[in-house]
Amino acid sequence: MIKLNVIGCGRVGTTLAALLQREGLCQVQHLYSKTAASAHDAARFVGAGTVVDQLADMQPAHVWMLSVPDSQVVTVAQALAALSFRHSQPQPPVVFHCSGFLSANSLSALQNLGWHAASAHPVLNFANPAQCVNQFQGVPCGLEGDAPATTLLQALLTGIGGQCFPVPSEAKPLYHAAAVFSSNFMAVLQALAREAWQEAGVPESLIPSIHQSLLQGSVQNLLVLGPAKAITGPAARGDTAVVNAQASVITQWHPEAGEIYKRMSELARRLATTGSTAGSD
Repeated sequence: MIKLNVIGCGRVGTTLAALLQREGLCQVQHLYSKTAASAHDAARFVGAGTVVDQLADMQPAHVWMLSVPDSQVVTVAQALAALSFRHSQPQPPVVFHCSGFLSANSLSALQNLGWHAASAHPVLNFANPAQCVNQFQGVPCGLEGDAPATTLLQALLTGIGGQCFPVPSEAKPLYHAAAVFSSNFMAVLQALAREAWQEAGVPESLIPSIHQSLLQGSVQNLLVLGPAKAITGPAARGDTAVVNAQASVITQWHPEAGEIYKRMSELARRLATTGSTAGSD
């Protein structure tokens, strides 16, 4: 049985550890987190694993998952490398992080010791582990790193329902930016819409239903038709007078939102006329 150590017990790490444990693909051995409470919560959710108070307490494992914030990946890898004498074993361990932005090279401190390294990025909104374990079937998982690590991770992630695909190391920043546009920025745009409705005097009780109606319809059209055919609105229709007048009003209300509106309107016009946001006039 593959022994798995988990460093960082947030929503991503907890979800993956739980799935690997429940499918019998790994035995979760030790869990460590900066906050002891989150590690204990993770252990209860996973139903396995011993919480340790410091990295030095973790015993050798076949696989190490670093599900920590991007800013901590290099630091944690270096700290783990400094303790490598405690983790010697016949076969080089596999270590991976879950960052969509960083490459496996951020784990170079461990690679220099002979560890196999990779990054594994499941393309899922990890809002709640209890929901995510039921949503993981079919989730695309971007893999990058050396062959032994990615081969093992592909087997593990496929075993819990993921669909793995390779991501070139040099493309990781752009790859992750696509996920930000697709998911994170959508929340920002929805917040701007709600704030604008409030400013326009729409009854507070009606805003959720307006929001739901437009969002659900837009998502359905995008999934069925694709962006170029789903785009609507004044910019897509070429109604420049409305776009300019609306941009002026928005800028008076919220200058940053006004700038976003202008830029997005230009991209919407290109998408509608050429099928690409980068289309030439």
